[in-house]
Amino acid sequence: MESTVEQLPILHTLWAWFDANKKPVIVGTAIVGVAALIISFVVYHRNATEVAASEALSKVPMEHMRATGGNTISADAYLKVAATYPKSAAAGRALLQAAGILFTEGKYPEAKAQFERFRREHAGSPFMGQALLGIASCLNAQGQSREAMTAYKELIDRRPGDSTLAQARFALARLHEAQNEPDKARSLYEEVERTDAYGSLGDESRMRLEDLRRSHPNLFAPAAAAGSNSAPFKVVAPQ
Repeated sequence: MESTVEQLPILHTLWAWFDANKKPVIVGTAIVGVAALIISFVVYHRNATEVAASEALSKVPMEHMRATGGNTISADAYLKVAATYPKSAAAGRALLQAAGILFTEGKYPEAKAQFERFRREHAGSPFMGQALLGIASCLNAQGQSREAMTAYKELIDRRPGDSTLAQARFALARLHEAQNEPDKARSLYEEVERTDAYGSLGDESRMRLEDLRRSHPNLFAPAAAAGSNSAPFKVVAPQ
C-alpha cells in the first residue's frame, strides 16, 4: 500500500505534464516513428543493393565466357558493375579487378586512374592497401621512380600490418638499389626476409642480400671470429 501511495503523486505529475504537452508529444512521437521507418528502409535498400552488386560481380566471368567463348575478361565488364552499383563494396572490388586487368595489359595510366578512383570512393575499404600498391606499381612501370618510391613509402607508413607490405618493401628496395642507395635497400630486404621468411619474396630478399654482401661488404658487420667467446690461451713459463 505504501508503495502505491508514493507512486500516485508521480503518476499525477506525469499525467498532468502529458496533458499540458499532448500536442508536441504526439508530433514528436510521429516524427520518431517516421525516422525509424526511413532508417529501416535505407538499411534494407543498402543490404539489397549489396547482395545484387555481389551477384553481378560474381557473374562477370561466366557471362563473359558465354558471350565471347574466351577466358580473357575485359576491364569494361567490371567497370560496368562499378557504375551500376556505386559505393557498394562489390563496386570497390570491381574497380580493383578492372585496374588489375588494365595493368596486365600494359595500360598503366588507365590502371592508375582506376586505382585512384578506388582510393577516392572506398576510403574505408580493407582493400585500400591493394589500391595504394597498384598506384605505386603503375608509377614504377612508367619509369617514374621517385614518385613510385614516395607511393611505396606512403603505403608502408600509413598501413602497418597490411598484407601488401612485403611487396611494397621489396619493390622499394629494388628502386633504392637502382638509385645506388644500397644501405636503404639492405634494411628493406632484411625486413621482408624477417616478415615473409617462408614466402617467395623472403627467398628473393635473401638472394638480394647475398648480392649486396658481395658488392658492398662494408654494409655488413664482419662475422665474429670463431672461438672469440672462449678464454684467451695463456703460455705458462716453466718453473
